[in-house]
Amino acid sequence: MSIWKLRNWVIDPDFPRQEQLENLRYYKYAATDKSLLTKYVLRHYWNYCVNLFPRWMAPNLITLTGLVLMMFSVAIILTYVPDLLYTDETPHWIYFCFAASLWLYSTLDNVDGKQARRTGTSSPLGELFDHGCDAINCTFVALLQAAALGLGHSGEAGILFLVTVIGFYLSTAEEYYTGVLYLGIVNGPTEGILVSCLAMVWSGFFGAASWHVPLNEISLFNSVAKYLPEDTNFAKLFVWGMVFFFLVTHLPFCIHSIFTATSSEPVKRRLTIFVNVLYPIVLYTAAVSLWMWSPYSIIFEQDHYILFSLAVGIMFGMMASNIILAHLTKSPFPSFTGILGSLWLMAFLIGILPSIIGKRILAAEAEHLAIWIYFIISVIVYSIWASMVIDGFCRFLGIRCLVISQPDQRAVPSSSTSPGLYFCLFSDGMIYIAIWNRIN
Repeated sequence: MSIWKLRNWVIDPDFPRQEQLENLRYYKYAATDKSLLTKYVLRHYWNYCVNLFPRWMAPNLITLTGLVLMMFSVAIILTYVPDLLYTDETPHWIYFCFAASLWLYSTLDNVDGKQARRTGTSSPLGELFDHGCDAINCTFVALLQAAALGLGHSGEAGILFLVTVIGFYLSTAEEYYTGVLYLGIVNGPTEGILVSCLAMVWSGFFGAASWHVPLNEISLFNSVAKYLPEDTNFAKLFVWGMVFFFLVTHLPFCIHSIFTATSSEPVKRRLTIFVNVLYPIVLYTAAVSLWMWSPYSIIFEQDHYILFSLAVGIMFGMMASNIILAHLTKSPFPSFTGILGSLWLMAFLIGILPSIIGKRILAAEAEHLAIWIYFIISVIVYSIWASMVIDGFCRFLGIRCLVISQPDQRAVPSSSTSPGLYFCLFSDGMIYIAIWNRIN
């Protein structure tokens, strides 16, 4: 992302472009959830919960509340288990907090849409805000899982992060081409969240150390352990179980849905579509992996995985949010040149070039500083982007982001509107307040 383009974003009043905003008139939300757990249990639970919220509370505020709870749990990690490891001194109550915040996030994430329909405030901004928070929350979920399993700053923690973000990316790309958010019989936002919460509750009762008991030391699992590597424990079994379910229950169905949705396109066009969908996440995964797992990197060696995951997680959030924006405004699928270019620059300097010449290019202190700079730039860029998009949606739709407007305030502003001061709040790992002085 060039500084010049960032500057143009800040001062350009046409972002998002007017022709993009005009397509919001054709917005229609569509979602399908095949989960039996949702159908027979959770749907009734969510219908009950929505009635606990006052009608004046904006759906986006409910969404944001859930994300703040997750941020609170990440703050607990930084305070009590910054190494993501388990010790005898680690208080067990933090794992119950992790489970509670994740469960409440899931609850509020499902209640916000019901609140929107209940109050007659459904809008494309709600979908953008909801899915944008979900994209950022992918990183938080992976960190909570790593802490609850006592994985430390390790490759297993990195695998959990990548599985989570890749799964979310594919679901978002699928919705872009099919027009429907599809959740299968077994899906991450339902069964995946429940399993993660149960794992955190287990750690609350028995400690994260219980996940590191080798399977071959328990007679009940002897028959299974002999087919697995000798050092396999329950934490590794959890991680690779997540990978297995991603490969079996998620990846092929997303690819099949996109393939079916584009069946009317010529073969060459369909090939182009799949390249456009797959190359960003493949390049993102490769760059993150090369940087993270490089023997010349300090991310695992000096316990900088949390900062690293937050930095690249925010950039992933921007990627996913760009796809959602393109879906809502019927724009071309994004290319992510700036995001992927910056990631590959770091992967080249830390992972590729040192392997060629046989020594580090950046000293440990320099890489640590580079991760901090990357994190700060990610926060600034995403904050400006998100705030401008939300501001554009609010102006075009004549609504407010975190407040339900009165009926006489919902009209789309005319071109004669006098200068005003507008406040839009968007969370991308932290809470930001962007103030825009607008003259229509």
